[in-house]
Amino acid sequence: MNSQSGFHYGWVVVAAGAVITCVAMGALFALPVYQTPMADDTGWARAGIAGAMTIGFITMGIAGFFWGAISDRIGARPVLVIASVLLGGGLVIASQAPNLLVFQIAYGGLVGAAGSAFFAPLISTTVGWFDKNRGLAVALVSVGGGVAPMVLTPLAVILTESFGWRSAMLFIAIGALLVLVPASLLVRRPAIVDDAPAVPATPDAAAAAPAKTPLGTALSALRTPQFIVLAATFFFCCGAHSGPIFNTVAYAAFCGIAPLAAASVYGVEGVAGLFGRIVFGLLSDRFGPRRVIVGGLALQAVGIYAYIYVSELQHFYIMAVVLGLVYGGVMPLYSVLARDYFGQRIMGTVLGAATMVSSFGMALGPIAGGWIFDTYGSYHWLYVSSAVIGLAAAAMALAFPPPKKQEPESGTLQAA
Repeated sequence: MNSQSGFHYGWVVVAAGAVITCVAMGALFALPVYQTPMADDTGWARAGIAGAMTIGFITMGIAGFFWGAISDRIGARPVLVIASVLLGGGLVIASQAPNLLVFQIAYGGLVGAAGSAFFAPLISTTVGWFDKNRGLAVALVSVGGGVAPMVLTPLAVILTESFGWRSAMLFIAIGALLVLVPASLLVRRPAIVDDAPAVPATPDAAAAAPAKTPLGTALSALRTPQFIVLAATFFFCCGAHSGPIFNTVAYAAFCGIAPLAAASVYGVEGVAGLFGRIVFGLLSDRFGPRRVIVGGLALQAVGIYAYIYVSELQHFYIMAVVLGLVYGGVMPLYSVLARDYFGQRIMGTVLGAATMVSSFGMALGPIAGGWIFDTYGSYHWLYVSSAVIGLAAAAMALAFPPPKKQEPESGTLQAA
């Protein structure tokens, strides 16, 4: 495959990735739509139903490392196909669950495990197709996740109101399978993959290190300062914005805003996140991902703190735009930065491990927000503490060393 044909097919992978992330994430995060109808129909506790999502976050984190490592060995395509079947099967079982425990295992366990397979393998493959426009390519793939609430969530609402939650979830499962499997088959490995080892702790260590298998190289990479800083920054970043994301609608309602209007704040964040992905992707290509991540994390912390002064709907909308732009734009850039530090052959493992760490930070927000409100009777300290965590993320990001620019090997595929 010549570089020109590689250029074209790289964008096919991007398009397929955007569709996959939209459908997969939309199907996974539609649970809030089903929650009330499920509770009314079955008598299950709402906390128990929501607990399936907490289980899902934990499962996604652990399984993400597994999927990433496997994709380094067999490629993203078979991983995506297997995960598509697992997601569809989990939704089918969940839709017919006779009790809460079966539902939590099916949705939190099977669907959650499948959900993590649509990030590291897909993103690591995407960055391998691009030397130029890498930030934009990753941003476009991740746009699918931002579009998901505007596509799958309304569809789930319509289906639930028309046929009930069990049939709605079953229809979503079948539709997801019909879209995800063919789209996954379009995802190919880059024609030529660089096999540069993970950045060692010191240049001397690189010279003295014996040849390693890709798995051995990947495990060594997870002990480098570069990965530790990457994972820690990712953790603090997610720990900072997860609480505000999951509790802002409740905070708006607490301020006296009507429930439907309060829910629209979340939608504004999602739309802003779409633009943030594109804008930050372009900025990353222009100024480098490290600088953009540091600036974005600092702005995220300021935006989170500013929420404590917000009480009117129009102000919630303004802050939703700011926060949505920033966290939507920053998140995809971790994979771009990881690609600058680590070789393509171990990208799946590196991203899977980093995502596993970040998911634990993401899981803290909903629980912390509820505990703070129950303890203090307001969300004030949620936003203060989240802003402090956000500053810690920005400070950690400053520890990223500038990546060394490597000359492309002869014949290396380059896509504009």
